[in-house]
Amino acid sequence: MSSEALATTLFLAFVALTLGITFWASRQTKTAADYYAGGRSFSGAQNGLAIGGDYMSAASFLGIAGIIALSGYDGFLYSIGFLVAWLVALLLVAELMRNSGKFTMADVLAFRMSPRPVRTAAGVSTITVSIFYLLAQMVGAGALVGLLLGITSPSGKALTIVGVGALMIVYVVFGGMKGTTWVQIVKAVLLMSGAALITILVLGHYGFNLSSLLGEAATQSGKGGNFLIPGLKYGTEAQGLAGKIDLISLGLALVLGTAGLPHILIRFYTVPTAKDARKSVLWGIGIIGVFYLLTLVLGFGAAALVGSKAIAAADKAGNTAAPLLAKAVGETFLGEVGGTILLALIGAVAFATILAVVAGLTLASSSSFAHDLYAHVFKRGNVSEREEVLVARISAFVIGAVSIGLGILAQGQNVAFLVALAFAVAASGNLPAILYSLFWKRFNTAGAVSAIYGGLVSALILVIFSPVVSGSPTALFKDADFAWFPLSNPGIISIPLGFLCGWLGTVLSKEHNAAKYAEIEVRSLTGVGAEKAAEH
Repeated sequence: MSSEALATTLFLAFVALTLGITFWASRQTKTAADYYAGGRSFSGAQNGLAIGGDYMSAASFLGIAGIIALSGYDGFLYSIGFLVAWLVALLLVAELMRNSGKFTMADVLAFRMSPRPVRTAAGVSTITVSIFYLLAQMVGAGALVGLLLGITSPSGKALTIVGVGALMIVYVVFGGMKGTTWVQIVKAVLLMSGAALITILVLGHYGFNLSSLLGEAATQSGKGGNFLIPGLKYGTEAQGLAGKIDLISLGLALVLGTAGLPHILIRFYTVPTAKDARKSVLWGIGIIGVFYLLTLVLGFGAAALVGSKAIAAADKAGNTAAPLLAKAVGETFLGEVGGTILLALIGAVAFATILAVVAGLTLASSSSFAHDLYAHVFKRGNVSEREEVLVARISAFVIGAVSIGLGILAQGQNVAFLVALAFAVAASGNLPAILYSLFWKRFNTAGAVSAIYGGLVSALILVIFSPVVSGSPTALFKDADFAWFPLSNPGIISIPLGFLCGWLGTVLSKEHNAAKYAEIEVRSLTGVGAEKAAEH
């Protein structure tokens, strides 16, 4: 059997399994709490696995391995940033968010403020961040299918993106949070198993001597010793000061972005107690930490056994480095048949990764639209649970269609880089509002709205007028040049602006509700009345 046929068979088997889970979950989903939060029935360990499955996206598996394979040391900065970010989420957000909210981030923000403007801002921000993140997964899907099935035409990859989008819509519309969570748990187990297998084989090829692996990677990269030291991609001499600032900006976005990601925040509502929320994050950190250590071997292994030139030839952004490594190391140990089997296996795992993550993202954004915008802003709370869940399912179709269209447009971008932009937007708009709401007594409605819109709009404007969109060979619009912002990542400007706007909006408004702050402080620290938060 060819690698294409085998990969397709394995992928179809995963799809059949997950569709079965989705069908089962659809029969268990009877209330809004079931649809949005899985009935708050998951243990800390189960939710931790799901967090890992939700977080370890195509950007982690395909994008980071590709950047390391092409840029060496600098690519590993993504792994470090993504992992360190969880300390912020654990220490400042996880338990307090779970105790203070009901289904979405906006529940926490709206509790002590005027709910309609705050929910509107939070809903817009959630949908924007989710679409940025979805964009990366769609690009990864197109690149992966191009490699596995030999599809090189843009139209063929576009059809793949449409197919992945259709599947994610099915998961979300019918399975809700319960189905999505179990899909993510299955995917986390598959991804960790596949990455561990390839890592062991690569290390075994070099006698479990990491120095030998790194030395061969440097040689095969064509860049020599520079491959193993900083400065090959970020902060280079050619980039000058702007390159160094861009690196700091990227680091800020990665470290602060996780605590503001909507699809991660809603995971904290699926557990019954605050203790389980903390346990979830600890499990998540353990799984994610091990995985990112594995990406070090995957990236440098790809450079050593496949070669940076061959990787760039297959996909200029490097997104196919991990599957190409699987084929190379399989052929080394098991001959051509082994290479075919491993390529198909890793390809199927990568597909599973993409499907699980896009399901979580679509659920987060459709939930925010239905629960925050439709139920509380448009209908002012006068809506039945059944109607609210129906609207969430309809909005999943719309958001899925938008992400499919943008994913087709953005083919050729590195998926890890696209996710870094989503992190920057989340850190700029959502995080300031969340932290101020939880920890600043004086914070009010004007501050929340200013923080979200100020950070969100500044991040989007800077991205639009950056080399990401125009004025560079890798830009979305290669033939245009309207870039005046020199940095590829806006975090260093937009994140402080988000905090500044939140502070300024607060001090310029006389609104202040000390009693509500006292109530949410007790709620966030103790969990008393957590499930009744934000009923108004």
